Amino acid sequence: LDLADLQKELDKSQSVFPENPSVWVKDLASYLNYKLQAPRSDPMLSQHPHDYPYSLVSRELRSIIRTLLGRSSSVLELFFDHCIYTMLQELDKTPGESLHGYRICIQAVLLHRPRIATANLGKYLEVLRSHQNRPAKCLTVLWALGQAGFADLHEGLKVWLGIMLPVLGIKSLSPYAVAYLDRLLTIHPNLTKGFGMIGPKDFFPLLDFAFMPNNSLTPSLQEQLRRLYPRLKVLAFGAKPETALHSYFPSFLSRATPSCPPGMRKELLTSMSQCLSLDPLSFGVWRQLYTKHLSQSSLLLNHLLESWDSSSKKVRQSLQETIRSFKVTNEELASRRPNGDCDVAACDAACKELLRRMKGRGFPWSRLLLLLLVLVAGFLLHDVRTHGSFQGEARLRSGLGTASWLLLWELPW
Repeated sequence: LDLADLQKELDKSQSVFPENPSVWVKDLASYLNYKLQAPRSDPMLSQHPHDYPYSLVSRELRSIIRTLLGRSSSVLELFFDHCIYTMLQELDKTPGESLHGYRICIQAVLLHRPRIATANLGKYLEVLRSHQNRPAKCLTVLWALGQAGFADLHEGLKVWLGIMLPVLGIKSLSPYAVAYLDRLLTIHPNLTKGFGMIGPKDFFPLLDFAFMPNNSLTPSLQEQLRRLYPRLKVLAFGAKPETALHSYFPSFLSRATPSCPPGMRKELLTSMSQCLSLDPLSFGVWRQLYTKHLSQSSLLLNHLLESWDSSSKKVRQSLQETIRSFKVTNEELASRRPNGDCDVAACDAACKELLRRMKGRGFPWSRLLLLLLVLVAGFLLHDVRTHGSFQGEARLRSGLGTASWLLLWELPW
């Protein structure tokens, strides 16, 4: 590429149209696209690094591009749209141009202004829907918008949730959507910058895609998404899970049916335990949902029983009030259904066992009294044998006092 010739063309454009920066940047894109010819590759550039083709641009050319974009900052959103729509038009031509010039301009714009890509996602979602039967065009749009994420995790997640999640079930687009998410989370290992982006509305469709069998994802894509799921969960729960998890609890509970797949059931039960451990408001939410989710509650109650030894003292204390509430509800439900209900019975059995474990062994008063009686009887017998009659009232008082304290000290509390 002759940089002197490029600079000459740009200077000419600026002198002829001094008040129209939109023309300057369009001339830049056209020049680059005309000069940088290469064999047409797949729209995703999947065989190249994420910053290709901008990664091949020389320092001098980057300086020229950056300077011109700086002078044209007021029209960069329009320029971004122009590049995408021109690329889509080129895809209709046979043979079309390689589009590398437009790709370089898109990457240069979003490198410093990533929010431009997310300024009007709704418009591009409509573009995807209108070209659903043209995968190359859809993938070109996804690639262009996705470039924002490599500069900013927050904007990348916004693109993924707004554009790629809605098309995750489309066979021709799903591989790129999952691959992009994988690459995005790999490039940005510090997830804190993405906190606040994923809420329950977005998180649970992802959970379903990752764990529900026979959905629109292939097994390999589902496995790939399942590997990403723990990081998505961290993003969803955010910086303060202790104030957020109660809003996730209802959807976790409603999915935990006895018929749900084992892998998903395990994840749901683990997540609900996490909600109860970290966010005390989850207990109140559970009490409100209990009567309409008896089978799910039965699974959770039994899971809490199985993990009882590893549960914290704080959780056990918070759980006690909830279990007692459930116990009363179970009795009311049983009285209304004289023929019995297996879900109510299962919940009631689990509640009784949990209450039994909460009581524990308690203070061993009966054992203490028994030992004291044995001590008194032994003392009396010894005194009678020694003196022929009971002579040790004073010794009894002092001996009982000392022995009692010794026994108390040695008891296994």
